[in-house]
Amino acid sequence: MSQSIWVLGEALMDCVAQSDGSLRPLMGGSPFNLARAAALRGAQVGFINPLSIDLFGQQMRMQFEADGVEPLSPPSLLPTSLAVVQINRGQPSYGFYREGIADRDYSVDQVLSLLSSHPPGILHTGSLVLVPPEHHKVIAVLKGAKQKGWAISVDVNLRPKLASDLAQYVAAVKDIVALADWLKASDEDLETLGFANPSRANAAEIAKHFTAQGISRLALTFGGHGAWLRVDGQDAEQDVPVIKLVDSLGAGDTFWGNCLGDWALQNEGASLRVASTLRSAMVAAAINCTRAGCQPPRFQDVRKELQTPA
Repeated sequence: MSQSIWVLGEALMDCVAQSDGSLRPLMGGSPFNLARAAALRGAQVGFINPLSIDLFGQQMRMQFEADGVEPLSPPSLLPTSLAVVQINRGQPSYGFYREGIADRDYSVDQVLSLLSSHPPGILHTGSLVLVPPEHHKVIAVLKGAKQKGWAISVDVNLRPKLASDLAQYVAAVKDIVALADWLKASDEDLETLGFANPSRANAAEIAKHFTAQGISRLALTFGGHGAWLRVDGQDAEQDVPVIKLVDSLGAGDTFWGNCLGDWALQNEGASLRVASTLRSAMVAAAINCTRAGCQPPRFQDVRKELQTPA
């Protein structure tokens, strides 16, 4: 039996710096990207945070409609959040504008009321909404959702430069991770959380910390060095497919969105599919990296690539 995926988090415009000094606006935000990726995988996906009535918000709503994501909240009168992105050798760095914006225009009670109106499924969050003080709202939502039977997914996706107090930020993220059932973290996330020299070689050792907290599905990603996945006690690891890199915007979101989509469509026997789930998610992320900005592939494109001889 399939489940719905509902996503709590930011929807913003990535204003990507061009070589001539201009900015190219691209729709983004880790949760926004993940919602699209999971829907394109075939899952039923809803996006909780409001979208703005401005031009960018309208474009995002149209993109959600094209990809099959359902906006769950009324439009906000506040503007769309912005991120200024600079890309160096395919790797992005960010600066954010996050005050008085649409995707933060929600209350805990509104979200819990929405969750109560729908059969429990998968509630995903992560990224910028974990930054204090907004993490207080997220913690309240996650606690309420767990009581209602929702499975909690978190993508850490730390942005240290956004925090005025890094220690407070890390503590907030750890509090949220403690509520997660399923978790994704990159090597950079792990380093910021205090793990020394994270790599695929010590992934199983790192995983002990999280499984002791009750996390049953865990993805650890290591950039160009591949990824490691645990699903209900079964592990797999995978190299990064060889591609012609354009940029890596949204690669992690595409990866985790495809994992969640796989489990939402068929939760039964997920541990037996750990290797195939990981490979499929890695291929989806690789296809995304051959495109400018975050453009997650449809599953038919992933399946075609999986069937292509190496």
